[in-house]
Amino acid sequence: MANDDKFKKVISHAKEYGYVFQSSEIYDGLSAVYDYAQNGAELKKNIRDYWWKAMVQMHDNIVGIDAAIFMHPTTWKASGHVDAFNDPLIDNKDSKKRYRADVLVEDFREKILQKINKDVAKAKKRFGDAFDENEFRSTNGNVLRRQKQIDDITVELTRVQEESDLEGFKQLILDLGIVCPVSGSKNWTDVKQFNLMFGTKLGASAESAMDLYLRPETAQGIFVNFLNVQKTGRMKIPFGIAQTGKAFRNEIVARQFIFRMREFEQMEMQFFIKPGTQKEWFDYWKDTRLKWHKSLGLGEENYRFHDHEKLAHYADAATDIEFNFPFGFKELEGIHSRTDFDLKQHEEFSGKKLQYFDHEDNASYTPYVLETSIGLDRMFLAVFSNSLVEENLEDGKTRTVLKLPAVLAPAKAAIFPLVKKDGLPEVAKQIVEDLKWDFNIIYEEKDTVGKRYRRQDAAGTPFCITVDHDTLKDNTVTIRHRDTMDQRRVRIEDLKTIIKAEVDVKHWLMKM
Repeated sequence: MANDDKFKKVISHAKEYGYVFQSSEIYDGLSAVYDYAQNGAELKKNIRDYWWKAMVQMHDNIVGIDAAIFMHPTTWKASGHVDAFNDPLIDNKDSKKRYRADVLVEDFREKILQKINKDVAKAKKRFGDAFDENEFRSTNGNVLRRQKQIDDITVELTRVQEESDLEGFKQLILDLGIVCPVSGSKNWTDVKQFNLMFGTKLGASAESAMDLYLRPETAQGIFVNFLNVQKTGRMKIPFGIAQTGKAFRNEIVARQFIFRMREFEQMEMQFFIKPGTQKEWFDYWKDTRLKWHKSLGLGEENYRFHDHEKLAHYADAATDIEFNFPFGFKELEGIHSRTDFDLKQHEEFSGKKLQYFDHEDNASYTPYVLETSIGLDRMFLAVFSNSLVEENLEDGKTRTVLKLPAVLAPAKAAIFPLVKKDGLPEVAKQIVEDLKWDFNIIYEEKDTVGKRYRRQDAAGTPFCITVDHDTLKDNTVTIRHRDTMDQRRVRIEDLKTIIKAEVDVKHWLMKM
């Protein structure tokens, strides 16, 4: 299935099975704003819980907070968002579409990389076990030519970003011959910077109202509470503060479904460390966060690190964990070594000291910060799109199945009475009553059992449990596994243990 077709199917399936709806759809919707439906809300909650347990519950030196969305406006002056939170935008005069200039260049570069990977895959298939990939990449003419093109693009892209050279940005797009995806033309406007923060007001009247911003990130709520948390929690360096919550950005070029939205949710952790130890902790969190992602079994080949060519002026290291979405590798999580910039900025603008007294060194210092930041909505899309597959069955038919990691699945089991009579619904409903204390359970009695199986496969439910006439005799039921379609008879009293073994968070996080 072509990537574009798969992505369209992902979007369609998300709506059909109650995961994601267009916001205000009955009023023709609101661009780049989405609602999470009944199953989507459960999946999103389960992803958030899986992150929280791994990040907070499993670390005795990391605690969580929930900071307000509204913050004093000077916060955003100190953080640099008022002056520098901009995207370079460019319009195509023929299609009237607007794009991020850096994304146009990055997508162009990614296409060249995909050509290299295709050449490597062809050669590997041709030469088999005798194939030496490193030698091929270092000697093949096409690969070398394309790699040089990638390197040249990277150097110039880094330069125009670091120097904020907007004319150079446009010239790079023209030199590469990048065309508008809609019109196919190269009729571009100049590149302009656009601030992404939403403004609002706080106050009873227009005359006395204070200008505020909807927060564009959750990190600043952690930084301004650093000393409060450290003192009340008696935290010792190194320690972390974690937070999940909504953030808002006026994305002019919002696209790709829930990948880039104007209202989104972040899961962030700021790790406060002793200056000079940042390299050690940067490597630690790179390794730890990648293991967390891989614990979900979405395929190791779908992840890669992308080191930043352009570092923020306050950072000394930055990398992204990229995931292979249906539209290619894109950022899923960022890991940044932010030095002491954030706390020192807030010290300067607030006039309050935000330092840590180290009893071992008998000295005060401003801690350095190691940040891990992941978009919950992007994680949702990564899990959902990777899990949606179409399988060819032995009888020549196909089935659509959403193979969500069982620990994240909205419902863990669906209970079916074989027929709607003979006391079977009553037994099935009693099983629901017993299991729902521990798991999210669905009861369904409409249509044939086969149709119910297919419906739950597509909805992502890991287990289907059928109550039949033999159940009345021996207290056993048929349990069917979503992924393998294997069926077996088990005792009703064993159901809780069987389901728990598959969906328990410990079972999954122990893979890290």
